[in-house]
Amino acid sequence: MPVTGFFHVDCALTLHRLYCFFVTGAGSRYVHIPGVTANPDRPWTTQQIRKSPDRPGEHTADSRFLARDRARQFTAPSGAVPAGAGTEVIKIPPRSPHANAHAQRFVLTARTEVTDPMLIPGERHLRLVMAEYARHHNRQQPHRSRQLHPPVPDHPAAGLSQMRVKRRPVPGGLLNEDERAA
Repeated sequence: MPVTGFFHVDCALTLHRLYCFFVTGAGSRYVHIPGVTANPDRPWTTQQIRKSPDRPGEHTADSRFLARDRARQFTAPSGAVPAGAGTEVIKIPPRSPHANAHAQRFVLTARTEVTDPMLIPGERHLRLVMAEYARHHNRQQPHRSRQLHPPVPDHPAAGLSQMRVKRRPVPGGLLNEDERAA
């Protein structure tokens, strides 16, 4: 089941607050980040939902439902977009963040690994950083619920006991990806 939500990042130079919209598969852990904006109004949110794939990364087992919080940006038109594709929108109960635990876990991980240790000067930079982090999250980062496999591995995991391992820093050296050395 896909879950969706927003999280905010404060810019270091302009002191503006930016909002990052994301869709993640609860079972697959695949994450898709359709957009970043300083003003997440209702038309913008509806457009981002239209841009989102019906099945994030086509790796969710069940896309009959879409879980979301009760943010003011979600409106009847934004709920009609998934409904047109046969998806029922489920609103989580008020003041219960644990009901949207998969989205909250992604927000915590994205903040602690990327946005908190890095100074974000503006919207363009945040968009680039989050695109790179989504690629890393989907192709390299191991997930406990998936037996330490990423949602869409781009190559086999490096066997640490058998071969040499090459380490590559991603976004700006905050995280590292390991792969077998040639």
